[in-house]
Amino acid sequence: MREEKFSDIGVEEDFEVEDGEFEEERVGRRSRPWLLTLLLGVGLGVAIAFGGMRLLANRSAGQQNPVATKPAATVAPSMTVTVAPVETTRVARTLNTTGTVTARDLIPVLPLTNGLQIKQVLVKEGDSVKQGQVLAILDDSVLQDQIRQAKADVESKQADVGSQQADLASKQAAVATSQANVASRQAVVQQRQADVAQAKARLDEARQNLQSYQQLANAGAISKQELLTRTTTVATATEGVRLSEANVRSAEQDVLSAQAGVKSAQANVNIASANINSAQAAVRSSNAKVEQVRTQQGQTAVRAPVSGLIAEKLVRVGDMTGVPPQTQVGTVVGGTQKLFSIISDGRLELQALIPDIQLPQVKIDAPAQITSDLDNRVRLQGRVREIQPLINQQRREATVKIDLPQTNLLKPGTFARASITVTTAVGMAAPQKAVLPQPDGSASVFILSGEDIVRAVKVEVGEILIGGRVEIKKGVKVGDRLVVDGAGYIKDGDKVRVVNRQ
Repeated sequence: MREEKFSDIGVEEDFEVEDGEFEEERVGRRSRPWLLTLLLGVGLGVAIAFGGMRLLANRSAGQQNPVATKPAATVAPSMTVTVAPVETTRVARTLNTTGTVTARDLIPVLPLTNGLQIKQVLVKEGDSVKQGQVLAILDDSVLQDQIRQAKADVESKQADVGSQQADLASKQAAVATSQANVASRQAVVQQRQADVAQAKARLDEARQNLQSYQQLANAGAISKQELLTRTTTVATATEGVRLSEANVRSAEQDVLSAQAGVKSAQANVNIASANINSAQAAVRSSNAKVEQVRTQQGQTAVRAPVSGLIAEKLVRVGDMTGVPPQTQVGTVVGGTQKLFSIISDGRLELQALIPDIQLPQVKIDAPAQITSDLDNRVRLQGRVREIQPLINQQRREATVKIDLPQTNLLKPGTFARASITVTTAVGMAAPQKAVLPQPDGSASVFILSGEDIVRAVKVEVGEILIGGRVEIKKGVKVGDRLVVDGAGYIKDGDKVRVVNRQ
């Protein structure tokens, strides 16, 4: 702003003029002195000539009218201007607040394997990364040793399985032998049972013979010696039956013993089978250990879980995963050290503070204009996404989260301002160039009265509107014609020439 002084026919008045505005009017003002002088001189000469001609005409008429009429002076317009009418428009009412820019989604990057040394760090803070991109590489030498040890353990367990399988085959052979022995003993039992039947048959025959001989002996037909012989034969046959039955019982005991041997051999087979299963399970466990360590080896490349911007880099080459430095004890998440933080998709939000008495004015999805005191390039259009339900009891403020478009002008932690649209109303609008700021902080406009006279009026301005317009709350009415181009070079009561009307 600079203050300039203009003179028009002995009248001086101060105006404040915006730098860079009204280039055309400046040219008009620089040419104004000689043009104004020329116009005044021509007008005065015409008036004098016209007056002299009238005076001579009156005198030549015999001086019938002794009083001469004084001609009226013609006043030339002082400035060429354009005008525009005051119009109705929709005016957005806003609520101004401040807050801090933060990441909308801050994703921690954790190591999948702890206890390994950081071998390489491939990104730095502020880098843009893609999902799956390698951020750091861990040293896998410890894992390679574990893989070799696990493989050796697998081989040992597999050898044990082979030994147990051989033992099982031996025990199964013992079962077959015992089963064959049982069959043999059962055959002996059958033979002994046949012997018993034969012995019983001989006994029956001897008893019948003895009975016959007893009758003969009683009749005196045979000698007592022959009867005694038949009696001895019966006793011998009876003893033969007893011995045969004893042999059967002995053979049956042998069968039971052989069957017990079969059961024992089968139990040994079951034990051997269980040992094989245990050895095979040990082999599977060792193989799983190998695969686990190989999986960990594949996880030595720390990858980005999402695309976005690296907000924090918390590790250095040589650090151990899972063991944060003393200065980073706060970076442990779920018992695991955080290596990086990523702003998901680079999305930011402004966490603005709103007094609780103004909170009912703010609505979800309300538009908000974001600006920064540190960077005048920041003029972003955001939108209210969330109103946190809890209010700070000490400050009586609530946090309103405003989504921001992707930008490189703001960083997390930056202070910013927000102008949140809370409602819209019908108001009056005029071109911003028509409103002239005054030294006392007020504003004024020039209203065109009639066709060519301007009148200065103080106004109360409101919101800045799109399209180079401004809201006017008081001082004018809809339809008033305001001077736009040239408003900074005229004063109250000036006569102007309007070249076009908008």
